[in-house]
Amino acid sequence: MILVMVGAVMVVPLLYAVLSGFKSTDELSRNPVGLPESWVTGNYTDILGSGDFWRLIGNSTLIAIGTTVLVVAVSALSAFSFARFAFRGREGLFTLFTMGLMFPFAVAALPLFLLLRSMNLLDNPLGVILPQAAFGLPMTIIILRGFFREIPGELEEAATLDGCSSFGFFWRVLLPMARPALGTVSVLAVVTSWNNFFLPLLVFTDSTWWTIPIGVQQFQGQYSADYARVFAYLVLAMVPALAFYSVAERQLVGGLTAGATKG
Repeated sequence: MILVMVGAVMVVPLLYAVLSGFKSTDELSRNPVGLPESWVTGNYTDILGSGDFWRLIGNSTLIAIGTTVLVVAVSALSAFSFARFAFRGREGLFTLFTMGLMFPFAVAALPLFLLLRSMNLLDNPLGVILPQAAFGLPMTIIILRGFFREIPGELEEAATLDGCSSFGFFWRVLLPMARPALGTVSVLAVVTSWNNFFLPLLVFTDSTWWTIPIGVQQFQGQYSADYARVFAYLVLAMVPALAFYSVAERQLVGGLTAGATKG
């Protein structure tokens, strides 16, 4: 019963937005809840035929992929060092990383803007990718370190006896075994980047590099009186993220199931 209620809370607003996008604004004001009297597909097709919409999708995709690759690569190497090597100051350095979870982005907005301006990274996708990756490191390192520490030490000893270096063990043994954890942190990185609004707004003054969240804000301002068209835009802006999450969820569940059934 609880799952049904939670599912309804999530699905009903989405369904309402989809149906509202097929109405005219006049019909939406007269009939806000019922099915459309005449299905106005133009609200969706006009947006899908717009080059600006696809440019926003492309920008968000580029930044999300760049952020994910960077944060996962750096975090995996860092987590491997924290999990498998004993060195002086290891726990103190790890604690320093975890403190990043308590550091709000809003506090860093002004110094980050000045730093990016001095590095000529404003209106540059790297100006968003690098800070997003940096802010994503603490959580990703914590998740991967916990997973890496669960890998039996006997596997590393066996790999060493076979002539495998530490990096070889990391690349050939640890990463394939850590596919579920890597998938989890990748999904988190992609979703966080896709939904990020404040950082792209801070970095991009040129509309050429705007992302989907900024595009939604601008579209709402441009068509503030055309509620049906705004609903259609919101739905189409959510579709790529929902589609990615659906595919990623299957891969994650499949990886966890395969790992649990290997004997």
